[in-house]
Amino acid sequence: ILHPLFSSVASILAIKIVGPRKCHIFLFFGCFGYLAFFRTCHYFGIPKVSPISNAVQLFITLRLIGLGFEIHDSYRELSSQEGSAEERHLRKQYVCIDPSSVDMFQYAFCFIGQFAGPYYKYRTYQDMIYSPRTSEIPSMGPLIPRLKQLPLIGVTYLFFSYFFNIQYTQTDEFYEHPFWFRLFYMVPMFIIFRTRLYMAWILSESMCMTSGLGAYPEASQPKCGQGPTDLKKLHESYESKDSVEYNYETIHSLSIYGCELGRTTKEGLRSWNMTVQYWLATYCHRRVPNSLKAYRVAITMTVSAFWHGIYPGYYLSFLLVPVVLMAEDNMRAAFRHGSHRWIESFDWACWFFKMRAFDYMCMGFLLLRLDYTLRYWKSIYFLGHVVTVLFLIIGMLVKKKSLTNVDTSSKMKEKVKSN
Repeated sequence: ILHPLFSSVASILAIKIVGPRKCHIFLFFGCFGYLAFFRTCHYFGIPKVSPISNAVQLFITLRLIGLGFEIHDSYRELSSQEGSAEERHLRKQYVCIDPSSVDMFQYAFCFIGQFAGPYYKYRTYQDMIYSPRTSEIPSMGPLIPRLKQLPLIGVTYLFFSYFFNIQYTQTDEFYEHPFWFRLFYMVPMFIIFRTRLYMAWILSESMCMTSGLGAYPEASQPKCGQGPTDLKKLHESYESKDSVEYNYETIHSLSIYGCELGRTTKEGLRSWNMTVQYWLATYCHRRVPNSLKAYRVAITMTVSAFWHGIYPGYYLSFLLVPVVLMAEDNMRAAFRHGSHRWIESFDWACWFFKMRAFDYMCMGFLLLRLDYTLRYWKSIYFLGHVVTVLFLIIGMLVKKKSLTNVDTSSKMKEKVKSN
């Protein structure tokens, strides 16, 4: 109880003392610094935190840092002269925030999404509290289709959990099995991992729907995490006397189709824990200075790993992601051209290797410890790393050769024209 209380009160005081110009920087490093202490406090004689406390602290950290950025961006927006007078007025009315200390405290401890997400901005929370057309916001309509997905996911989780568990990989008996068994074992482990999270995220989205959090008129084109993108249509919808269609895209955390059938790693990542992905993209990836542009993905993945925890398994997995993305991009640039049938076959091959890459990286998430993770990966000869590096090199060489051939062909055509 004391950890989130202290970090919230300290952050609110920092916002008031430091001011809107620099509060986002102070909160980013301050909250992540406190998160490091929070996870290591048992080394200083303070009782070790429980998993439930860890979940609360994770999302309070996102909310407080995001709040600092929202306040900073509002300050910049109010002093900006970009756009027409109407556009500036709409942004001030529907984007900018000016919360009191009590407002900030209540936002930090709002029960919705406190344990499993989704992340939502202060502006989204404020719009729920002060929605002008609360009686029109639907709950059951969008809720029921989401809940219909739970039975199949739950049965899948229970079935695989009955036959497979991560603790078995930590025993000597497991490594006495043949190579194919050890390699196959990561597939059901990732199924268990993702179905468990699917259930948590679907239920947390359902909580938002029953509370009306994140509901915006469809005409305003809400986006995940961000909220309305067409402020003029948002204003017109609120002023209209006709009935308005709403959706909950703002708090949409999960696209099961994208996770399961998305052809590329990038699509899979964007479909997974989408509101946290929004937070990472908005407050980390896009804020990295241009001088470090080449390292944006690596920096973002490091921040994501640190937010998840301090176990080495997180870093071993997350820092493999940029290499997988580069390898995939090189292979697609080198081979994804030709007939429709070939492209379709290539896309399905991409899907297969994407899922195997996630299986491989998932083991770092589950095993957590350095020795456990490396022992498992070593038992399958670091196949995920080997295949990724091979694809990176092959794609690079073939792409380079293709570009050389195109360049030579262009020069020959120019020579023929000149003659």
